[in-house]
Amino acid sequence: MSFSSVHFKYLCGKSTVHVIIKETCAAIWMVLKERVMPEPTEAMWLAKAAGFLDKTNFPNCLGALDGKHIRLHKPPFSGSRFYNFKKFFSTVLLALVDSNFCFTVIEVGGYGSSSDSNLLQRSAFGRRLHEGSLHIPPSIALPGTVEPAMPYVFVADEAFALSPNIMRPYPQRNLTLVKRVFNYRLSRARRVVECAFGLLASKWRIFHTAMHVSVDTAELIVKCACVLHNLIRLQDERIELDTLTNPFPALPHQPYHSARQSMMVRDQFAAYFLSPEGSVPWQLDSV
Repeated sequence: MSFSSVHFKYLCGKSTVHVIIKETCAAIWMVLKERVMPEPTEAMWLAKAAGFLDKTNFPNCLGALDGKHIRLHKPPFSGSRFYNFKKFFSTVLLALVDSNFCFTVIEVGGYGSSSDSNLLQRSAFGRRLHEGSLHIPPSIALPGTVEPAMPYVFVADEAFALSPNIMRPYPQRNLTLVKRVFNYRLSRARRVVECAFGLLASKWRIFHTAMHVSVDTAELIVKCACVLHNLIRLQDERIELDTLTNPFPALPHQPYHSARQSMMVRDQFAAYFLSPEGSVPWQLDSV
């Protein structure tokens, strides 16, 4: 509903409605953030990796990464900064999602004209990933193998740059069987973030229309919706929320910066998915 509709329905002033909505969203975010979206520890990363292996058959996967455009009415004096390639004005919700369709990390407020890869580089999550300060577990051999030790990764689409900790699909030209199977297996793991966005929009109908609010208020609304989404998902799965905050000592993690190293990691995953230890029975019928 628009502020005008709420104004007539509840006989409140429009400015009062705006203040109530903004303060309520901010309060929900502050109260629930540490409860349902705490900063991940190494124990939490390992639990998320186990969930991806169980549900999507993708080992060493910590989450699925993607951006969602949140439709806005044109912010005043913003020029074309919020005008995206889909031909409407938006701010971007950059999200990392686990296998239970819960948001692990979110970043809201990016310009709609920016690419997902640029938004990731400028985000706090992207900077900490580059610095190696996310408490990511050390590299480990893939299930059924003893070597090489493979890094834990996030799966993403073509909009993101390849790195040893971010796996994106192979380009669509001249795909071999190994590359087609890798793209299928990565897509199978990455779809959880698309499902999470779909569940978010179906539960909170404000995402079906353009928000006629300031960018700051839109950020609060999106953050509020994300933590409420997590709360509902965790209650539906009957997960004890307090277990998410158990401390676990962080182990040192050495960040990678080599493009060659990134391609080697992707090639090793691709080879593993065609090996007896890493293949699934139906994958050749799906590529």
